[in-house]
Amino acid sequence: MDIEAVVNDAMPRTVGPYSQVVRAGDLLFVAGQPGIDPGSGAVPDGGFDAEARMAFANLARALEAAGSGLERVAKTTVFLTSAEDFAAMNAVYAEFFPTSPPVRSTPIVGLPRGLRISVEAIAGR
Repeated sequence: MDIEAVVNDAMPRTVGPYSQVVRAGDLLFVAGQPGIDPGSGAVPDGGFDAEARMAFANLARALEAAGSGLERVAKTTVFLTSAEDFAAMNAVYAEFFPTSPPVRSTPIVGLPRGLRISVEAIAGR
């Protein structure tokens, strides 16, 4: 199976030495997308909801840049720093995946730079 990093200027920038998206056969593996505005490099104003929407929008951007989309996502992992944000994340998740939502895991973890959410995915091309 051929494995290649997908590189595209339309994708949000990484915050470390890793590939944003890797194509392996007909699958795309998308690295954790933080709730950082790709233009400003900052977390948007508006609290957790704004940060979560930006994280899911960044996931959509990365998928689109790789020739896919949210409708092709089979699995997500949504990393949260607080279980108290779970209900708010569920509401935003339902906006981005309104029908047939993908399988999901939601661990509570520590994230860099004071971030509260990061979303990774496995999708078809």
